[in-house]
Amino acid sequence: MKLEGIRVIDLSRFLPGPMLTQFMADNGAEVIKIESVDEGEPTRAVGEMRDGISVFFANTSRGKKSLALDLKQPAGLEALMRLIEDSDVVIEAFRPGVAERLGIGYQKISARAPHIVYASISAFGQSGPYRDLATHDLAIEAMAGVLSLNLGRDGVPAIPGLPAADMLSSMAALSAVLMALLRRKETGRGDFIDMAMADCLLAAIPNNLDTAMAGRRQPNVPESRSLGGNALYAVYETSNGEWIALGGQEMKFAVNLLTVLGRPDLIDLCKLPPGKGQRPVHDFLTETFRTKTKSEWVAYFKGRDIPFAPVQTLPEMLEDPHFRQRGAVTTDERGWDHIGNPIRFTDEPGNTRFDTPALGQHSEAILRELDYSESEIAKLRADGTIKVASHEDISLHAGSDKVNFIGAVA
Repeated sequence: MKLEGIRVIDLSRFLPGPMLTQFMADNGAEVIKIESVDEGEPTRAVGEMRDGISVFFANTSRGKKSLALDLKQPAGLEALMRLIEDSDVVIEAFRPGVAERLGIGYQKISARAPHIVYASISAFGQSGPYRDLATHDLAIEAMAGVLSLNLGRDGVPAIPGLPAADMLSSMAALSAVLMALLRRKETGRGDFIDMAMADCLLAAIPNNLDTAMAGRRQPNVPESRSLGGNALYAVYETSNGEWIALGGQEMKFAVNLLTVLGRPDLIDLCKLPPGKGQRPVHDFLTETFRTKTKSEWVAYFKGRDIPFAPVQTLPEMLEDPHFRQRGAVTTDERGWDHIGNPIRFTDEPGNTRFDTPALGQHSEAILRELDYSESEIAKLRADGTIKVASHEDISLHAGSDKVNFIGAVA
Protein backbone atom coordinates (compact mmCIF):
# COMPACT_ATOMS: atom_id res chain seq x y z
CA MET A 1 0.00 0.00 0.00
CA LYS A 2 1.11 3.55 -0.72
CA LEU A 3 1.79 4.62 2.88
CA GLU A 4 3.39 1.48 4.30
CA GLY A 5 6.29 2.44 6.55
CA ILE A 6 4.78 5.81 7.51
CA ARG A 7 3.99 6.24 11.20
CA VAL A 8 1.41 8.86 12.18
CA ILE A 9 0.87 10.20 15.69
CA ASP A 10 -2.73 11.37 16.02
CA LEU A 11 -3.34 13.79 18.88
CA SER A 12 -6.65 15.00 17.44
CA ARG A 13 -10.21 14.20 18.47
CA PHE A 14 -13.71 14.17 16.99
CA LEU A 15 -13.72 14.52 13.16
CA PRO A 16 -11.18 16.52 11.09
CA GLY A 17 -7.97 14.93 12.39
CA PRO A 18 -9.33 11.41 12.87
CA MET A 19 -10.75 11.35 9.32
CA LEU A 20 -7.40 12.50 7.93
CA THR A 21 -5.55 9.74 9.76
CA GLN A 22 -8.28 7.23 8.83
CA PHE A 23 -7.51 7.78 5.16
CA MET A 24 -3.83 7.29 5.91
CA ALA A 25 -4.49 4.12 7.90
CA ASP A 26 -6.66 2.72 5.10
CA ASN A 27 -3.70 3.14 2.77
CA GLY A 28 -1.09 1.44 4.90
CA ALA A 29 0.13 3.98 7.44
CA GLU A 30 0.57 2.96 11.07
CA VAL A 31 -1.65 5.37 12.99
CA ILE A 32 -1.25 5.66 16.75
CA LYS A 33 -4.02 7.49 18.58
CA ILE A 34 -2.77 9.32 21.65
CA GLU A 35 -5.71 9.26 24.06
CA SER A 36 -6.23 10.57 27.56
CA VAL A 37 -6.07 7.97 30.32
CA ASP A 38 -9.56 8.80 31.57
CA GLU A 39 -12.19 8.93 28.81
CA GLY A 40 -10.01 8.66 25.71
CA GLU A 41 -11.41 9.73 22.37
CA PRO A 42 -14.76 11.48 23.09
CA THR A 43 -16.47 9.83 20.12
CA ARG A 44 -16.20 6.50 21.95
CA ALA A 45 -19.35 7.65 23.78
CA VAL A 46 -21.12 9.65 21.05
CA GLY A 47 -24.23 8.48 19.19
CA GLU A 48 -25.66 5.02 18.54
CA MET A 49 -23.77 1.92 19.68
CA ARG A 50 -23.29 -1.51 18.07
CA ASP A 51 -22.28 -4.19 20.56
CA GLY A 52 -21.05 -1.47 22.89
CA ILE A 53 -18.96 0.32 20.24
CA SER A 54 -19.91 3.77 18.95
CA VAL A 55 -20.64 3.88 15.20
CA PHE A 56 -18.96 7.33 15.09
CA PHE A 57 -15.81 5.91 16.70
CA ALA A 58 -15.77 2.87 14.41
CA ASN A 59 -16.11 5.11 11.34
CA THR A 60 -13.06 7.19 12.28
CA SER A 61 -10.76 4.88 14.26
CA ARG A 62 -10.71 1.48 12.59
CA GLY A 63 -7.34 -0.16 12.12
CA LYS A 64 -5.55 2.30 14.42
CA LYS A 65 -3.57 1.72 17.60
CA SER A 66 -4.35 3.31 20.97
CA LEU A 67 -1.73 4.64 23.38
CA ALA A 68 -3.37 6.10 26.49
CA LEU A 69 -1.03 8.70 28.01
CA ASP A 70 -1.26 11.39 30.67
CA LEU A 71 0.59 14.23 28.94
CA LYS A 72 0.47 16.38 32.06
CA GLN A 73 2.98 14.08 33.68
CA PRO A 74 6.63 14.51 32.61
CA ALA A 75 7.01 10.77 32.07
CA GLY A 76 4.00 10.75 29.74
CA LEU A 77 5.35 13.71 27.79
CA GLU A 78 8.76 12.08 27.46
CA ALA A 79 7.20 8.84 26.21
CA LEU A 80 5.36 10.77 23.53
CA MET A 81 8.51 12.63 22.50
CA ARG A 82 10.44 9.38 22.16
CA LEU A 83 7.65 7.96 20.03
CA ILE A 84 7.57 11.06 17.81
CA GLU A 85 11.30 10.81 17.21
CA ASP A 86 10.60 7.48 15.53
CA SER A 87 7.56 8.73 13.57
CA ASP A 88 6.84 10.72 10.42
CA VAL A 89 3.68 12.77 10.97
CA VAL A 90 1.99 14.48 13.93
CA ILE A 91 -1.63 15.62 13.69
CA GLU A 92 -3.15 17.86 16.37
CA ALA A 93 -6.39 19.82 16.55
CA PHE A 94 -6.11 21.67 19.85
CA ARG A 95 -7.09 25.31 20.13
CA PRO A 96 -4.08 27.46 19.17
CA GLY A 97 -1.58 27.65 22.00
CA VAL A 98 -2.67 24.47 23.78
CA ALA A 99 -0.02 22.25 22.18
CA GLU A 100 2.64 24.74 23.21
CA ARG A 101 1.38 24.79 26.80
CA LEU A 102 1.48 20.99 26.86
CA GLY A 103 5.06 21.06 25.61
CA ILE A 104 4.25 19.42 22.28
CA GLY A 105 4.18 22.42 19.95
CA TYR A 106 6.01 22.31 16.65
CA GLN A 107 9.09 24.18 17.88
CA LYS A 108 9.69 21.72 20.71
CA ILE A 109 9.02 18.68 18.56
CA SER A 110 11.02 19.81 15.54
CA ALA A 111 14.01 20.46 17.78
CA ARG A 112 14.06 16.76 18.63
CA ALA A 113 12.65 15.46 15.37
CA PRO A 114 13.34 17.89 12.50
CA HIS A 115 12.00 15.36 9.99
CA ILE A 116 8.45 15.53 11.42
CA VAL A 117 5.56 16.77 9.30
CA TYR A 118 3.33 18.51 11.84
CA ALA A 119 -0.24 19.56 10.99
CA SER A 120 -2.35 21.77 13.24
CA ILE A 121 -6.05 21.88 12.39
CA SER A 122 -8.02 24.65 14.07
CA ALA A 123 -11.17 26.68 13.51
CA PHE A 124 -9.61 29.95 12.35
CA GLY A 125 -5.90 29.20 12.19
CA GLN A 126 -2.86 30.04 14.27
CA SER A 127 -3.10 33.79 13.60
CA GLY A 128 -5.74 36.48 13.20
CA PRO A 129 -8.38 38.08 15.45
CA TYR A 130 -10.46 34.88 15.66
CA ARG A 131 -7.51 32.66 16.56
CA ASP A 132 -8.64 31.91 20.11
CA LEU A 133 -12.39 31.55 19.57
CA ALA A 134 -13.92 28.31 20.84
CA THR A 135 -16.19 26.83 18.21
CA HIS A 136 -17.19 23.86 16.05
CA ASP A 137 -18.34 23.28 12.48
CA LEU A 138 -21.68 25.11 12.50
CA ALA A 139 -20.32 28.37 13.90
CA ILE A 140 -17.37 28.23 11.50
CA GLU A 141 -19.78 27.83 8.57
CA ALA A 142 -21.72 30.81 9.91
CA MET A 143 -18.65 33.02 10.20
CA ALA A 144 -17.36 32.02 6.77
CA GLY A 145 -20.66 33.01 5.09
CA VAL A 146 -21.47 29.47 3.99
CA LEU A 147 -24.48 29.15 6.29
CA SER A 148 -26.04 32.24 4.66
CA LEU A 149 -26.29 30.22 1.44
CA ASN A 150 -27.89 27.19 3.09
CA LEU A 151 -31.45 28.47 3.35
CA GLY A 152 -34.58 26.42 3.87
CA ARG A 153 -37.75 27.11 1.92
CA ASP A 154 -38.72 29.51 4.70
CA GLY A 155 -35.61 31.59 3.97
CA VAL A 156 -34.05 30.73 7.33
CA PRO A 157 -30.47 29.35 7.51
CA ALA A 158 -30.68 25.58 8.07
CA ILE A 159 -28.17 23.33 9.78
CA PRO A 160 -26.35 21.43 7.00
CA GLY A 161 -26.27 17.65 7.03
CA LEU A 162 -22.61 17.71 5.99
CA PRO A 163 -19.99 19.04 8.45
CA ALA A 164 -18.26 20.89 5.63
CA ALA A 165 -15.67 22.75 7.72
CA ASP A 166 -14.60 19.52 9.40
CA MET A 167 -14.39 17.43 6.26
CA LEU A 168 -12.89 20.01 3.91
CA SER A 169 -10.13 20.83 6.39
CA SER A 170 -9.50 17.12 6.86
CA MET A 171 -9.03 16.55 3.13
CA ALA A 172 -6.97 19.72 2.65
CA ALA A 173 -4.74 18.78 5.58
CA LEU A 174 -4.29 15.29 4.15
CA SER A 175 -3.14 16.83 0.87
CA ALA A 176 -0.76 19.14 2.71
CA VAL A 177 0.72 16.30 4.75
CA LEU A 178 1.35 14.24 1.63
CA MET A 179 2.94 17.25 -0.11
CA ALA A 180 5.25 17.77 2.85
CA LEU A 181 6.21 14.09 2.95
CA LEU A 182 6.99 14.22 -0.76
CA ARG A 183 9.16 17.31 -0.30
CA ARG A 184 10.93 15.73 2.68
CA LYS A 185 12.41 13.15 0.33
CA GLU A 186 14.50 15.97 -1.15
CA THR A 187 15.25 18.09 1.92
CA GLY A 188 15.18 15.61 4.80
CA ARG A 189 13.16 18.13 6.80
CA GLY A 190 9.54 18.17 7.80
CA ASP A 191 7.29 21.22 7.98
CA PHE A 192 4.53 22.89 9.96
CA ILE A 193 1.03 23.04 8.45
CA ASP A 194 -1.40 25.69 9.73
CA MET A 195 -4.79 24.43 8.52
CA ALA A 196 -7.77 26.66 9.30
CA MET A 197 -11.20 25.13 8.85
CA ALA A 198 -12.67 28.53 7.93
CA ASP A 199 -10.03 29.06 5.23
CA CYS A 200 -11.03 25.75 3.65
CA LEU A 201 -14.67 26.81 3.50
CA LEU A 202 -13.76 30.02 1.69
CA ALA A 203 -11.71 28.07 -0.83
CA ALA A 204 -14.67 25.75 -1.45
CA ILE A 205 -17.21 28.33 -2.68
CA PRO A 206 -15.58 29.99 -5.72
CA ASN A 207 -18.74 29.42 -7.77
CA ASN A 208 -20.95 31.31 -5.31
CA LEU A 209 -18.80 34.38 -4.66
CA ASP A 210 -19.49 36.26 -7.90
CA THR A 211 -22.00 38.84 -6.61
CA ALA A 212 -20.11 39.35 -3.36
CA MET A 213 -16.74 39.86 -5.04
CA ALA A 214 -18.03 41.87 -7.99
CA GLY A 215 -20.26 44.24 -6.06
CA ARG A 216 -20.36 43.33 -2.34
CA ARG A 217 -23.89 42.00 -2.80
CA GLN A 218 -25.28 38.92 -1.08
CA PRO A 219 -26.59 36.46 -3.67
CA ASN A 220 -30.34 36.10 -3.94
CA VAL A 221 -30.29 32.45 -2.95
CA PRO A 222 -33.64 31.32 -4.44
CA GLU A 223 -32.62 32.79 -7.79
CA SER A 224 -28.95 31.83 -7.84
CA ARG A 225 -27.67 29.43 -10.48
CA SER A 226 -26.49 26.64 -8.17
CA LEU A 227 -28.74 27.35 -5.18
CA GLY A 228 -32.19 26.71 -6.66
CA GLY A 229 -32.71 29.46 -9.22
CA ASN A 230 -32.15 27.15 -12.16
CA ALA A 231 -35.18 24.96 -12.78
CA LEU A 232 -32.95 22.07 -13.86
CA TYR A 233 -30.82 22.25 -10.72
CA ALA A 234 -33.39 21.98 -7.98
CA VAL A 235 -35.26 19.69 -5.60
CA TYR A 236 -38.90 18.76 -6.17
CA GLU A 237 -41.56 17.05 -4.03
CA THR A 238 -43.32 13.91 -5.25
CA SER A 239 -46.89 12.75 -4.68
CA ASN A 240 -46.08 10.75 -1.54
CA GLY A 241 -44.19 13.55 0.19
CA GLU A 242 -40.74 12.31 -0.80
CA TRP A 243 -38.28 14.21 -2.96
CA ILE A 244 -36.31 14.00 -6.17
CA ALA A 245 -33.50 16.18 -7.51
CA LEU A 246 -32.48 17.42 -10.94
CA GLY A 247 -28.75 18.01 -11.24
CA GLY A 248 -27.85 19.23 -14.73
CA GLN A 249 -28.14 22.73 -16.20
CA GLU A 250 -26.87 22.04 -19.71
CA MET A 251 -29.31 22.74 -22.54
CA LYS A 252 -29.13 19.19 -23.88
CA PHE A 253 -30.66 18.02 -20.61
CA ALA A 254 -33.37 20.68 -20.82
CA VAL A 255 -34.24 19.37 -24.29
CA ASN A 256 -34.30 15.76 -23.12
CA LEU A 257 -36.37 16.44 -20.00
CA LEU A 258 -38.95 18.85 -21.35
CA THR A 259 -39.40 16.87 -24.54
CA VAL A 260 -40.17 13.63 -22.73
CA LEU A 261 -42.53 15.49 -20.40
CA GLY A 262 -44.39 16.97 -23.36
CA ARG A 263 -43.41 20.64 -22.93
CA PRO A 264 -40.78 21.45 -25.58
CA ASP A 265 -42.24 24.96 -25.65
CA LEU A 266 -40.48 25.64 -22.33
CA ILE A 267 -37.01 24.72 -23.57
CA ASP A 268 -36.01 28.25 -24.63
CA LEU A 269 -36.81 29.59 -21.15
CA CYS A 270 -33.97 27.43 -19.81
CA LYS A 271 -31.54 29.60 -21.79
CA LEU A 272 -32.48 32.58 -19.61
CA PRO A 273 -30.55 33.50 -16.46
CA PRO A 274 -31.64 31.64 -13.35
CA GLY A 275 -34.48 33.15 -11.37
CA LYS A 276 -37.70 34.77 -12.53
CA GLY A 277 -37.21 34.02 -16.22
CA GLN A 278 -37.20 30.29 -15.52
CA ARG A 279 -40.13 30.42 -13.12
CA PRO A 280 -42.62 28.91 -15.62
CA VAL A 281 -40.31 25.90 -16.02
CA HIS A 282 -39.94 25.54 -12.27
CA ASP A 283 -43.70 25.80 -11.76
CA PHE A 284 -44.37 23.19 -14.42
CA LEU A 285 -41.84 20.76 -12.93
CA THR A 286 -43.21 21.35 -9.44
CA GLU A 287 -46.71 20.44 -10.58
CA THR A 288 -45.53 17.52 -12.72
CA PHE A 289 -43.35 15.82 -10.11
CA ARG A 290 -46.26 15.86 -7.67
CA THR A 291 -48.20 13.49 -9.95
CA LYS A 292 -46.11 10.37 -9.18
CA THR A 293 -44.31 8.82 -6.23
CA LYS A 294 -40.56 8.90 -5.89
CA SER A 295 -40.25 5.23 -6.87
CA GLU A 296 -42.48 5.78 -9.90
CA TRP A 297 -40.24 8.62 -11.08
CA VAL A 298 -37.18 6.44 -10.58
CA ALA A 299 -38.71 3.85 -12.88
CA TYR A 300 -39.83 6.53 -15.37
CA PHE A 301 -36.38 8.06 -15.77
CA LYS A 302 -34.42 4.82 -15.87
CA GLY A 303 -32.32 4.70 -19.04
CA ARG A 304 -33.05 8.31 -19.99
CA ASP A 305 -30.13 10.76 -20.41
CA ILE A 306 -31.41 13.15 -17.77
CA PRO A 307 -29.52 14.04 -14.53
CA PHE A 308 -32.29 12.86 -12.24
CA ALA A 309 -31.88 11.32 -8.77
CA PRO A 310 -34.15 10.32 -5.92
CA VAL A 311 -33.36 11.99 -2.61
CA GLN A 312 -32.36 8.86 -0.71
CA THR A 313 -32.49 8.49 3.04
CA LEU A 314 -29.35 7.24 4.77
CA PRO A 315 -30.81 3.72 5.20
CA GLU A 316 -31.68 3.68 1.49
CA MET A 317 -28.15 4.76 0.63
CA LEU A 318 -26.65 1.95 2.74
CA GLU A 319 -28.59 -0.61 0.69
CA ASP A 320 -27.95 1.02 -2.69
CA PRO A 321 -26.43 -1.64 -5.01
CA HIS A 322 -24.08 0.88 -6.65
CA PHE A 323 -22.38 1.84 -3.39
CA ARG A 324 -22.30 -1.81 -2.35
CA GLN A 325 -20.73 -2.98 -5.59
CA ARG A 326 -17.96 -0.36 -5.38
CA GLY A 327 -17.28 -1.00 -1.72
CA ALA A 328 -18.22 2.54 -0.74
CA VAL A 329 -20.38 0.77 1.83
CA THR A 330 -19.24 -2.61 3.05
CA THR A 331 -20.24 -5.05 5.77
CA ASP A 332 -17.97 -7.09 8.04
CA GLU A 333 -18.52 -10.60 9.41
CA ARG A 334 -20.40 -9.21 12.41
CA GLY A 335 -22.96 -7.58 10.12
CA TRP A 336 -21.66 -4.07 10.84
CA ASP A 337 -21.79 -1.55 8.00
CA HIS A 338 -18.66 0.50 7.31
CA ILE A 339 -17.78 3.43 5.08
CA GLY A 340 -15.33 2.19 2.48
CA ASN A 341 -12.08 3.71 1.34
CA PRO A 342 -12.87 6.23 -1.44
CA ILE A 343 -9.27 6.45 -2.69
CA ARG A 344 -8.94 3.90 -5.47
CA PHE A 345 -5.65 2.78 -6.99
CA THR A 346 -5.04 0.27 -9.75
CA ASP A 347 -1.93 -0.97 -7.95
CA GLU A 348 -1.56 -1.28 -4.18
CA PRO A 349 -5.21 -0.65 -3.27
CA GLY A 350 -5.99 0.47 0.23
CA ASN A 351 -7.67 -1.80 2.72
CA THR A 352 -10.23 -1.60 5.46
CA ARG A 353 -9.35 -3.22 8.78
CA PHE A 354 -12.54 -3.52 10.74
CA ASP A 355 -11.09 -3.74 14.25
CA THR A 356 -11.22 -0.66 16.49
CA PRO A 357 -8.74 -0.12 19.33
CA ALA A 358 -9.75 -0.42 22.94
CA LEU A 359 -8.56 2.50 25.05
CA GLY A 360 -4.90 1.83 25.80
CA GLN A 361 -4.87 -1.45 23.90
CA HIS A 362 -1.40 -0.88 22.46
CA SER A 363 0.16 1.14 25.29
CA GLU A 364 2.52 -1.55 26.54
CA ALA A 365 3.51 -2.84 23.09
CA ILE A 366 4.39 0.65 21.85
CA LEU A 367 6.51 1.39 24.93
CA ARG A 368 8.36 -1.89 24.48
CA GLU A 369 9.19 -0.81 20.92
CA LEU A 370 10.69 2.33 22.46
CA ASP A 371 12.94 0.14 24.65
CA TYR A 372 11.07 0.71 27.91
CA SER A 373 11.78 -2.11 30.35
CA GLU A 374 9.01 -4.14 31.94
CA SER A 375 9.71 -2.48 35.29
CA GLU A 376 9.48 0.98 33.72
CA ILE A 377 6.19 0.09 32.06
CA ALA A 378 4.86 -1.29 35.35
CA LYS A 379 5.76 1.97 37.09
CA LEU A 380 4.02 4.03 34.39
CA ARG A 381 0.91 1.89 34.86
CA ALA A 382 1.05 2.20 38.63
CA ASP A 383 1.30 5.99 38.69
CA GLY A 384 -1.41 6.45 36.04
CA THR A 385 0.87 7.79 33.30
CA ILE A 386 -0.44 5.13 30.93
CA LYS A 387 -3.61 3.12 30.77
CA VAL A 388 -3.74 -0.46 29.53
CA ALA A 389 -6.90 -2.03 28.13
CA SER A 390 -8.39 -5.11 29.76
CA HIS A 391 -8.62 -8.40 27.86
CA GLU A 392 -12.41 -8.08 27.92
CA ASP A 393 -12.32 -4.63 26.34
CA ILE A 394 -9.85 -5.75 23.69
CA SER A 395 -12.08 -8.70 22.83
CA LEU A 396 -15.09 -6.39 22.53
CA HIS A 397 -13.28 -4.14 20.06
CA ALA A 398 -11.60 -6.88 18.03
CA GLY A 399 -14.58 -7.74 15.82
CA SER A 400 -13.58 -9.38 12.57
CA ASP A 401 -9.94 -10.13 11.77
CA LYS A 402 -10.78 -10.04 8.10
CA VAL A 403 -8.97 -7.44 6.04
CA ASN A 404 -11.19 -6.16 3.27
CA PHE A 405 -9.25 -4.92 0.24
CA ILE A 406 -11.33 -2.22 -1.35
CA GLY A 407 -10.44 0.94 -3.14
CA ALA A 408 -8.99 -0.72 -6.22
CA VAL A 409 -9.96 0.54 -9.64
CA ALA A 410 -12.47 -1.91 -11.09
